[in-house]
Amino acid sequence: MPTISRISEFQDELVAIRHDLHAHPELGFEESRTATLVAKKLREWGLDEVHTEIAGTGVVGIIKGQGDGGCIGLRADMDALPIHEATDLPYASQHAGKMHACGHDGHTTILLGAARYLAESRNFAGTVVVIFQPAEEGLGGARRMLADRLFERFPCDEVYGLHNDPGSEPEQVAITPGPAMAGATFFDITIHGVGSHAAMPHQSRDPIIIATELVQQLQAVVSRNAPPTSPLVLSVTQVHAGSAYNVIPDSATVSGTVRYFEDELCEAVHERMRRICKGLALSHDVRIEIDLRNIFSVLVNDADCASAYIDAAADIVGKENARLVDRRVTGSEDFADMLQVIPGAYCWVGHAGSIPLHNPSYVLDDGILPVGASIMARMVERRLAVPSQ
Repeated sequence: MPTISRISEFQDELVAIRHDLHAHPELGFEESRTATLVAKKLREWGLDEVHTEIAGTGVVGIIKGQGDGGCIGLRADMDALPIHEATDLPYASQHAGKMHACGHDGHTTILLGAARYLAESRNFAGTVVVIFQPAEEGLGGARRMLADRLFERFPCDEVYGLHNDPGSEPEQVAITPGPAMAGATFFDITIHGVGSHAAMPHQSRDPIIIATELVQQLQAVVSRNAPPTSPLVLSVTQVHAGSAYNVIPDSATVSGTVRYFEDELCEAVHERMRRICKGLALSHDVRIEIDLRNIFSVLVNDADCASAYIDAAADIVGKENARLVDRRVTGSEDFADMLQVIPGAYCWVGHAGSIPLHNPSYVLDDGILPVGASIMARMVERRLAVPSQ
């Protein structure tokens, strides 16, 4: 079956909404304008309930179908990234240093499209909860919504999300049952040495020398501590030290991330990192502090929900374009935290374009909007099918 015809009829309005969101990007927990627009549209389109200020800037809408039935949650993220846009689009970001470079403007619009159609058609038995989440990009928006009693206030039997994928062909939909996206830890390691004049380095305990040693040892943690059959990534992404040519600084900071699919292995890596820091501190007679922060859980798709989601997608894009795949992604997604509480699934939807996500030149293909909205809506109609008379 093609894209749902009613959604195609208001596709131009969805495109206009997406362009407006793209021109006015907001970072995590700052999505006030976005949330206001979302709530306004949901009310205009006749949702039964619209709740705002959940986890600060989150929005939840309720759509009641025909009679009793289950409850399906549909989720989209709203936040932008701290990236300066380089697309020259007519609707490019109007806020320097902020950009929708991950397509969350598209995700928000897709869910708005699904909500409008479902509120009009009511062709399902039960209830739909549409969840517009703030702060997905590493700031813990999902965890904050859960702490704000999201699923106690709006109980769901299952919950579903999606992400655009410029790396796949348009209208290709893929889901990996089981562990699908990596969990993530961010780390900051601060070396407290002793500074000195650069011409008298013997008077220092040089934190830069120690930092270079530390980076080398960290890069061997995965290859020498993790089984080669267990995916794991440790990346040092920042090194900060010094402010002058003739001064050896008294401190240096090394930062980065660990991506993992097994909690036990992640903790083993954390312990190895602590021991490395302890050993370097002892050997150089300095103090080293390590701060390890879990930011994302492993995203685990429920097998039954994944199968049902791909069947719904096949209705829209064709069976040949909707596949269950064995493909783990080392990127992270905080929808994983919702899936730890409620079973569900997360799919990837391909679209035109070759620029990768999180790139200042990234452009979302507007053709994905009716496709994504139709997949979400069809998922509800299949999972909460109205009993035949």
